[in-house]
Amino acid sequence: MTSAISAMLVFMLALMFFIGRYLNYLGYEVNYVRNFTDVDDKIIARANELREDPIKLSKRFCEEFHLDMAYLHCLPPSVEPCVSDHMPNIIDMIQQILDNGCAYTINGDVYFSVDKFPEYGKLSGRKLEDNRAGERVSVDTRKKNPADFALWKSAKEGEPFWESPWGPGRPGWHIECSAMSAAYLGYSFDIHGGGMDLVFPHHENEIAQSCAACKKSNITYWIHNGFVNIDSEKMSKSLGNFFTIRQVIDLYHPLALRLFLIGTHYRSPINYTIAQIESASDRLFYIYQALYDSQIVLSQHDEASRKDSIPAGTASCINKFQDEFLVSMSDDLHTPVALAAMSDPLKLINDLLHTRKGKKQGLRIESLAALEKTITSGLEILGLVPTSYEEALHELREKALKRAKLTEDQVRQKITERDTARQNKEYERSDAIRKELAAVGIALMDSPEGTTWRPAIPLALQEEQVASP
Repeated sequence: MTSAISAMLVFMLALMFFIGRYLNYLGYEVNYVRNFTDVDDKIIARANELREDPIKLSKRFCEEFHLDMAYLHCLPPSVEPCVSDHMPNIIDMIQQILDNGCAYTINGDVYFSVDKFPEYGKLSGRKLEDNRAGERVSVDTRKKNPADFALWKSAKEGEPFWESPWGPGRPGWHIECSAMSAAYLGYSFDIHGGGMDLVFPHHENEIAQSCAACKKSNITYWIHNGFVNIDSEKMSKSLGNFFTIRQVIDLYHPLALRLFLIGTHYRSPINYTIAQIESASDRLFYIYQALYDSQIVLSQHDEASRKDSIPAGTASCINKFQDEFLVSMSDDLHTPVALAAMSDPLKLINDLLHTRKGKKQGLRIESLAALEKTITSGLEILGLVPTSYEEALHELREKALKRAKLTEDQVRQKITERDTARQNKEYERSDAIRKELAAVGIALMDSPEGTTWRPAIPLALQEEQVASP
C-alpha cells in the first residue's frame, strides 16, 4: 500500500529535477501541482509593449517552458493550473478572508490586513518592517499598514479584468497560489517549494491568507532552492550575465546541464561556469560510455546462460553504492553525494571491460550485468537515463564538435595527419596535433585498433582546475 505525498510548486528545483522520482521510487503516490501565473503586473506590461494579449503571451511562454523541462527530463506535474482559469476559486477565497475579518476594501481594491494575523513572519523570521513594499506592486498610501498586500486590484485601463463582488479587476500575486493549491490539494498538504527569494514576502503572505481563509491550513514542509550564480555573481539581467536553458543546451547536452545542476545541493547557490558545465559534460560521457560498452559485451552473451551469483567483491561494491545512494538521497536530497557514490561501481565496470585482470575475472558477465542494472537504477531516480546510451554518446560528440568549431571529417583528417607524422617519426608534429585538438576539447585515444577521439575538458580549463586550490 502506498502513501500519498502532495506538493504545490511555483518553481522548485528539487521537485522539478528529482524529488518526485525519488518519492515514487520509495513507493509514495505523488500528487504534484505546478501552477502558472498568467496574470501579473510584469506580464501585462510586457504584453502592452508587444501589443499582444497578456494571456496569449503567457500561454506561449508556458509552452516554451514545457519544452525546456522536457529537454531536462523533468517529470510533468499531475495537474498544472493557470490563474486565468481559476478566478472563481480566487474570488471565493478572498470573500472567505473578508468574511473572517482579515481583509478590507478600498474603492474596488481588497487588501489583506497583516495586523489580523499575529503569526505573520513565522516562516522567514522577519519583521513586518522588512516587507519589500513595492517590489511587485506599487505602494498604496491608503493601506492601514504598509505591509498589507493586495488580494484584488481594481481594473485599470489597458489591463485584463474579471468581474467580482468588489467590481471589475484582477487578483493580487500572492492569492493566486493559495487559491490554486487549495483547489487541488486542500488547505493542508505535504510539501510547498520555490526559490529562496520567495520565502519573504510571497510564501509568508501565502501562509497568512490561507490561514485567514481556513484556520486548519497547514503545510508540513517548505523547501527552497538556492540562486544560480554566474562566475560567483548572481544571475541577473541588470548585470548582463543572464542566459537561458536554450543557450546552454545549444552547446551542451541537456542531461549534462541536468547533471551539473544536481551536482550541487538544491538549497545551496549553484555557481555556473564554463569549467563546471564542461566537467559535467565530461562526466556524463564517461558514465554513458561505460554503460554502453557494458551493454555491447552483455549483448554478446546469452542471458539465460548466466549464473545467479556474483563475486563477493562485486556484491560488496553494489551494496556500498546502494547504501550511500539511499542514505544521501534521504538526507535532504543530497544529490552530490549520491552522484559521487557511482564512482566505485563505474570504475569496476571499466576494469571488467578493459583491464587484463578484469577480463579474466570469474563471473565477469554476471558482474557486468549486476553493475549496469544498479547504476541505471540510480540514474533513473536522478532522471539521467537517455533514450539510448549510443544516441546520447553521439549527441555529446556532436556538441563537443560544435564547441570546438570542427567537423567530424576535420578531426579525422587531423588524426590521419598525426598518424603520418608518427610513422615519419615527426614526434613534435604528432604532439602538436594532439595538443591542438586537446585545446578545443577533443581528446585522442590510441589503441592497437587505431586512434579514436572523445569529448574532453579543453586543455586550458583542465590546467586551470589543477592550478586552483
